[in-house]
Amino acid sequence: MAIASPSAPSFSASFCCSRTDFLTPSLRFSSIRFRTRPSAHPLTLSSRLNASSSSSTPSNGFEFDGDLQYELQHGVSSPYHRRRGSPVFVTLPLDVVSSSSGKMKRSKAMAQSFRALAAAGVEGVVMEVWWGLVERDFPTVYNWQGYLEIVLLAKRFGLKVKAVMAFHQCGTGPGDPFWISLPQWVLEEMDKKPDLAYSDRFGRRNMEYISLGCDVLPILYGRSPIQAYADFMRNFRDTFRPFLGSIITGIQVGMGPAGELRYPSCPTQKLTWAWRSRELGEFQCYDKYMLASLNACAWERGVREWANGGPIGAGNLMHDPESTEFFRSNGSWSTPYGEFFLEWYSGLLILHGERICREAESIFRGIEVNMSGKVAGIHWHYGTRSHPSELTAGYYNTSIRDGYLPIARVFGRYGFTMCCTCFEMQDAEEQQVNPLSSPEGLLKQLLLVARVCDIPLEGENSASNLDDDSFQQVLKMSKFYSDGLERPSFSFNFNRMDKNLFEYHNWVSFTRFVRHMSGFNTFRAKLDFGGGDSCHSSAAAASTGAVLAY
Repeated sequence: MAIASPSAPSFSASFCCSRTDFLTPSLRFSSIRFRTRPSAHPLTLSSRLNASSSSSTPSNGFEFDGDLQYELQHGVSSPYHRRRGSPVFVTLPLDVVSSSSGKMKRSKAMAQSFRALAAAGVEGVVMEVWWGLVERDFPTVYNWQGYLEIVLLAKRFGLKVKAVMAFHQCGTGPGDPFWISLPQWVLEEMDKKPDLAYSDRFGRRNMEYISLGCDVLPILYGRSPIQAYADFMRNFRDTFRPFLGSIITGIQVGMGPAGELRYPSCPTQKLTWAWRSRELGEFQCYDKYMLASLNACAWERGVREWANGGPIGAGNLMHDPESTEFFRSNGSWSTPYGEFFLEWYSGLLILHGERICREAESIFRGIEVNMSGKVAGIHWHYGTRSHPSELTAGYYNTSIRDGYLPIARVFGRYGFTMCCTCFEMQDAEEQQVNPLSSPEGLLKQLLLVARVCDIPLEGENSASNLDDDSFQQVLKMSKFYSDGLERPSFSFNFNRMDKNLFEYHNWVSFTRFVRHMSGFNTFRAKLDFGGGDSCHSSAAAASTGAVLAY
């Protein structure tokens, strides 16, 4: 029988927002100081992950192969030197761990790739740890083997690891080669209780992430979703304790679809092109748990007529905002009803993020790892007054209100770094297709909010562009955040590693970018098939090996 996590907070199931402390972006904000985590003593590797066990089989029930066992006991010293400046991490392929065996796939290609990344001066890799793979079949039964193999491989080549706690679905369905669903036992519960999934006004269910309306309700075999996430992170901590703070230096905690703190207003698989079609998105507030919260909030405010669902007149997905009653420039989004609904809708999302931050901070307290949360880059209506696609995603951000400041304040309160995407995107290019789009405007707002709240920042690209213009744009936006700060804290996650990264021209552009981010003018890592110094040769040989190994 599953045991509920004792550290789960006791929040009310309903939320009513009447706060006005994060209105217009022109207000003078008080800075929140980032709390530095206490340092931890280096941990010593041993031949057993669980020191109380008398065998070499960890408590999770799987056995290590000979290489893993040897490296756990003896370790492998790294020949590669760490550098200063803004570190660059590379996100691993989505299918790096097999969904059937739970082991790391393509071990030869991964080893060659890690060797190339280390030779190029990359700081480390981003490892997405999927809930649907680790705890796939039964609650509280975890299989970490593939991820342990990745961490040990990173250690072998002197790379650091950022682990992403991925509590969401990946891909479009079973036919997708990168399909990773929520755990099977969770899907079974969602089949029995459809209201565990988000729903829009048309009754369409979204299975990417469990509805935050039931965050603290014991709907998963006696555990709440927040307790299930906490138990997962706690078991990760206990399993990977020998590597935390030394190899695993960062943990990003998933908070919604695609790991982002947002509602699934637009299915994640469509976000890669939704900005071009200018989709408004749909409010995700029609499952019974969300409706119950809205009803309670409306009754508390004495406006019972506002308790029956989302806004009327929000239009269809493809509508021009100006043709809708709710989103047009002088629409009902700015009326007392609109303010009530949007405060409640965005307030629940912020409360969800705070619940997860609180659990994660408690679980990893005293361990020297950087905690982070991710904010979506929904920019395709940034040039309008109402910012409709941001509103439906849960960001109450308009031309007269800063919707990201309260999120940054929560992150700052729990010592979290904020992760933002769209670093490679340029207004001049995007506005040729969609004049209302402004990825640079949105990103600059997020960067300023991070500076105001004095929180570290992680950058990320939204598409795997490998041209020099994209890398130059990343450098430009990173300087926008860092310039003038006494001790800026910025890192960049390149999304993502594949065979194309190691092709000659792409590799030259990428390694040049890493060199600029590192701040070392003397460092060069490029393909040099004609020979050269040891740095050139090691990068060339490693990248060539990575290409051939795929």
